[in-house]
Amino acid sequence: MTRREIALFSLILVVMGAGWGATQPMTKLAVSTGYGHWGLLMWQMIIGGVLMGAICLWRRLPLPLNRRTIRLYVILALIGAVLPNGISYQAAVHLPAGIMSLLLSIIPMFAFVIALALGNDSFLWRRVIGLGFGLIGVLIIILPSVDLGQQIPVFWAAAYLVTALFYAFEGNYIAKWGTEGLNSFQVMLGASVFGGMMVLPLVWASDQFIVPVFPLPLPQMALVMACVLHVAVYATYIWLAGRAGAVFTTQVSYMVTGFGLIWAWLLLGEGYAPTIWVALSVIFVGMYLVQPRATLADATAMGDN
Repeated sequence: MTRREIALFSLILVVMGAGWGATQPMTKLAVSTGYGHWGLLMWQMIIGGVLMGAICLWRRLPLPLNRRTIRLYVILALIGAVLPNGISYQAAVHLPAGIMSLLLSIIPMFAFVIALALGNDSFLWRRVIGLGFGLIGVLIIILPSVDLGQQIPVFWAAAYLVTALFYAFEGNYIAKWGTEGLNSFQVMLGASVFGGMMVLPLVWASDQFIVPVFPLPLPQMALVMACVLHVAVYATYIWLAGRAGAVFTTQVSYMVTGFGLIWAWLLLGEGYAPTIWVALSVIFVGMYLVQPRATLADATAMGDN
């Protein structure tokens, strides 16, 4: 890359981090008035499906429907949306948004452990040491004896880590078994459609359907903004990975965590004791040590395009 490209791509990386980092405070706002998690998830599926459908239509990408692709959509809908986000919306009621952003930064470390188990990666001491740093960072957050300036319910913090575990498994599932030759947007569209079909009976049974009100109240607007930001940043992520490489692009994880804390402070007034920055620094060291090999990561990113 030229210096001009590095500067441009670095700026895009910062903007991506700011956008993705804002989704946690938006989620916190969405759950603030008692909306049920299945109702929120149903609208996430609808909004995501409409946006992904528009992208696929614009790029003239069909949505293949056969036994193998439907199995792919169903599995990814379960492990990438229905199960983790069902937990996430419930945990967001009890956890500060900044803590949620910090806990999600553990995804690369979970991903490495799962990759070893599935044979997707090889053992490296550097990355094992990175896992140790990540564990220390998590313990700083969840141990009751540590003062973070806010009450952190240990149960919900642990439950939210399960969300990170699902996301880590999703990436490894794709790395191990592929996407049946489909583009990432086709996969996300299919997962949104079939995820919505799974969630709809749960919404009906729990009577959690959310009726839109115009003009949209703040919680509904926050949900829409979170979905739009996620799709916009994900599309940018795929574009940037194809041009700057996956190793460069995965550094957005640092930006997402940092901006998540900043947005939580600006939008929600969340404040933390200095200990939180110690946890953040320790987790960043772990993320750096666990990041993937350049050749493998770049090959994976190019395969998504």
